[in-house]
Amino acid sequence: MMPGLMMLRRLDISRLDITWLVLIGLALATILLPTLMPRPLLANALLLVLAAVKGRRIALDFMDLRAVPALWRGLVSAWIVIVVLFAWLASAFIALI
Repeated sequence: MMPGLMMLRRLDISRLDITWLVLIGLALATILLPTLMPRPLLANALLLVLAAVKGRRIALDFMDLRAVPALWRGLVSAWIVIVVLFAWLASAFIALI
């Protein structure tokens, strides 16, 4: 077993705790990203990628979709990607107007 995993077991950190910490980090990145990106269209795309990652982590860990058949995980993941793509297309369309 890897030393890092042994340390996590000793600390009794669950997958939900790790997901919670990842979501906090992604939320902070979402706040800081617009001020650091010079191009708004690229910033919007990166923000939406972060939103998709957050949505997938929430769906898999908090909604417990890791334990369901792959078809359901795929459908929920596809739905998240489709929503993010529509949001990006809308932001790109508005930026071009």
